[in-house]
Amino acid sequence: MIELLTIADRSARGDAKILITGESGVGKDLVASHIHAASSRKGQPFVAVNCAGLSETLLESELFGHVKGSFTGAYRDKRGLLQIAHRGTLFLDEVGEMSLRMQALLLRFFENGEIRQVGSDRGQAAKVDVRVIAATNRNLSEMVAAGQFREDLLYRLRVIHLRVPPLRERPQDIRRLVQHFVERSRQHVTFTEQALQALEHHRWPGNVRELLNIVEQALWLSPAGVVDVEHLPSSIRPAQEALQPMPERRRQVPDDLYDALAKGGYSFWQHVYPLFQERDITRHDVRELVRRGLHATKGNYRLLLKLFGMPERDYKRFMNFLAAHNCQVDFREFRGADAVEARSTPPFGLPPLSPEDYRMRAAVDSETGASSSPG
Repeated sequence: MIELLTIADRSARGDAKILITGESGVGKDLVASHIHAASSRKGQPFVAVNCAGLSETLLESELFGHVKGSFTGAYRDKRGLLQIAHRGTLFLDEVGEMSLRMQALLLRFFENGEIRQVGSDRGQAAKVDVRVIAATNRNLSEMVAAGQFREDLLYRLRVIHLRVPPLRERPQDIRRLVQHFVERSRQHVTFTEQALQALEHHRWPGNVRELLNIVEQALWLSPAGVVDVEHLPSSIRPAQEALQPMPERRRQVPDDLYDALAKGGYSFWQHVYPLFQERDITRHDVRELVRRGLHATKGNYRLLLKLFGMPERDYKRFMNFLAAHNCQVDFREFRGADAVEARSTPPFGLPPLSPEDYRMRAAVDSETGASSSPG
């Protein structure tokens, strides 16, 4: 972290574009804010936009602005964030979620610094002076190889590359972070040595953001101003620690979550779903988690309910969730010669599927847009 901040301070002196990479929750936005505050642009606006939270059309309007009547709901002219950030810094968070069309528009802006509002027919485009800092938790090189990200845009963004290490790679920071969060809360609370050791041995898939949430929860749940192990969530306590070290993050998170669900007593809705909602894990992680589950159930989605700690009545809810967030996996690649046997003798103690089950599944598939039954 000291080396990272040293490079960040050095890069703040110029206007070169910066790409900040790292897992969700490590504090990429804080690094971007730090760079802006240390730069000559610190007196000008720092404008942040979450590319993952906006559709392609809305993101274009937010960045470049629009003129009145350009689309339904455009009842007045609106300045874009690039104009608002003039002479300041624009922070593009989750830039890896940007569509290819938006990538092309952004690349054109990088080339000449000109912007044209959505729906504008004026011949002269406006010019702005903006420093761009981008961040992502995705592997953009892999996305380039898959045709999901423009290689020329990656080169433009990655003039300076800063990687924020995950919390599990720097457990020595945990005690200082806990102390910082306690001091910031202005509460007279102390953590016992056993509680601190439990925090140091946790795998922290949500990184610093997860640590902050757990500390805030413990501060309010400790009755006598002392946080002990029993005041920590069950997933943090040593006896129930389910997540084990793995060498590679893109494989590690789905593997860790799968082990926690299948062996550690975790529940999908209670543990995995909140991480997804807080963007501590990505759609890729959920998709890979489902893939591991389908491998165990031989392509049967319904059997994932028991494996992932969900009641049978949640089948429709689970399928709708996967469809809404594009996390579905084709079950057919997991069907082998023993698929019929797997359906007639399901694992995990679930009863065989009845004709009514198959009719219900067909109805769910119709609602979720699946091309065939996944279970």
